[in-house]
Amino acid sequence: MTETEILKKYWGFDNFRPLQDEIIQSVLNGHDTLALLPTGGGKSICFQVPALAREGICIVVSPLIALMKDQVENLKAKGIPAIAIYAGMGKREIDILLDNCIYGKIKFLYLSPERLMAELVRERISYMNVNLIAIDEAHCISQWGYDFRPPYLKIKDLREILPKVPILALTATATPQVREDIVAKLQLDDPKIFVKSFARRNLSYVVFDLEDKHKKLIEIAKNVKGCGLVYVRNRRETAEVAYFLQRNGIAADFYHAGLEKDVRFKKQEDWKNDHIRIMVATNAFGMGIDKPNVRFVVHLDLPESLEAYYQEAGRAGRDEKRAFGILLANQSDQLILQAKYADSFPIIAEIKKVYHFLGSYYQLAYGAGEGLTFGFDLADFCKKFGLGVVKTMAALKFLERDGYIVLSENVFLQSRLMFTASHEDVYRFQIEHSAFDPLIKTIQRSYGGAFEGYVKIKESDLATRLKLSYNQVIDYLQHLQQLEILSYLPQSDQPQLQFVVPRADQQHLDIDVKYIQLRHEIQKQQIEAVLGYAKRQICRSQQLLYYFGETNADKCGFCDICLAERKLEDKAQLKDKIDFEVVALLQSQHLQLDELVNQLNSGTEKERLDRIRELLDAGKIKSDGKKFYF
Repeated sequence: MTETEILKKYWGFDNFRPLQDEIIQSVLNGHDTLALLPTGGGKSICFQVPALAREGICIVVSPLIALMKDQVENLKAKGIPAIAIYAGMGKREIDILLDNCIYGKIKFLYLSPERLMAELVRERISYMNVNLIAIDEAHCISQWGYDFRPPYLKIKDLREILPKVPILALTATATPQVREDIVAKLQLDDPKIFVKSFARRNLSYVVFDLEDKHKKLIEIAKNVKGCGLVYVRNRRETAEVAYFLQRNGIAADFYHAGLEKDVRFKKQEDWKNDHIRIMVATNAFGMGIDKPNVRFVVHLDLPESLEAYYQEAGRAGRDEKRAFGILLANQSDQLILQAKYADSFPIIAEIKKVYHFLGSYYQLAYGAGEGLTFGFDLADFCKKFGLGVVKTMAALKFLERDGYIVLSENVFLQSRLMFTASHEDVYRFQIEHSAFDPLIKTIQRSYGGAFEGYVKIKESDLATRLKLSYNQVIDYLQHLQQLEILSYLPQSDQPQLQFVVPRADQQHLDIDVKYIQLRHEIQKQQIEAVLGYAKRQICRSQQLLYYFGETNADKCGFCDICLAERKLEDKAQLKDKIDFEVVALLQSQHLQLDELVNQLNSGTEKERLDRIRELLDAGKIKSDGKKFYF
């Protein structure tokens, strides 16, 4: 099939969006390519279509596990074989999936960047028939970016394994400096670079500097029709603001990463299907959700970078209809952001202390732990050792940058199992151990393919069918695992922390001081850019576009600054119109005030009266106390 036929068959579109076709042709011609498409610009089609047009498999590197899982499910729903490998999966499970990529019909292998560090993964990739390497969220490779992820630096190893395979790097947010860094860090060879303007003509950016932000939020919700998103600073605020909206008669709910997986999924679906009008969330919500009819995105707090703000506000108006990106910020917000910046940088001693506490937390001996992965509860860790969350998170990122640990995002992994014994051995075991027979039979009937690979299971379903308790089913499964009949991986819903190298003592911990100073300066610049955006009386769209390298952008005409300027211009024009009419009338006759006001055509009665008084005060018209004349 041609690229257009693939687009029509799997996505139902007759034509590509601007730049998509050019990017796809660049990839198909074997060129390394860097593509910058704004949020909602259709980045995934740029690698999915060319990968389907060629023999072989496409490797997609993405830092967002939730997004990876969504894309895999969407591809499968279209009949396209795809899998994802990310933190939290067992070694055997990964082994089977990689075999499917080599010997099966898998078209897309999604990998988190952490997984590229594993020798097993790199070795297996060398045996695959790879037709394209796609790097999503490519700005994460740049230390100048707002979301630097150290594991991204390992992506260049793919170039050594697959030197002739083209690389497509994709991002929605990158300054000129970040673009240069992406090309250098990925070692792109004479890349073709495509940049779609960051301008969103249908999106009006507005900033309100006021104390009562909640009152303004109600006003926005009541005056702007359609669904919306409200971003807040922390999890506690999500519930508080959602309940506040509910008390004011507005259908709202809240979302954050700390909720149970099933609860998060239901809330997300309710909002996507317009059962809930407004979602109040931390920035964990919204990434990869392609909901076209979002009419407004409100930030109740200042963002930490303009990149983050552009991406989050850009979730409004993906249907190209008028939408609003609204920032509610006041003086205290600016002080809070500056204080957070000041408090977020740990000194070397604090970084070493956090690393030492990690070893204690997981009871690792010095020299042990290499390659081990653990579920990580940041709140519990900080509480146990009396640490501040913000500074601890920064320390973990520096430890990650220096190659000691890898920390993934929250990821829900459903329980999985696979029979490790052969059909014959399992059958023999059932005869010899009749107590386990009902469970084994139910698994075989309910979950096909459990002898070939891991299958997802629900312990609660098994418990219902077998009339057992939930805990009894888990005990049975764990016992079968001990007896080497099957491999059982219980569900988890936590970030995953991996020790990359054996645990070192504090004296031998080598922390890059210069890099910490560089990140300090970068974050300072990012915060200054955010504060400048909120304060400057310059077209909001022009400010954002200038930040992303578009230095000659026109005014948008719809942001709060442009509308205020237009109002002043209209006011000046109105004054001129009233002046002309007053003079024209009084040149031929003397009129009483009410006669003069009633014969004017321009402006309201108040505007006419105000202007007549101004003309009188300026001596441009005269009055004898009863009538006006020129």
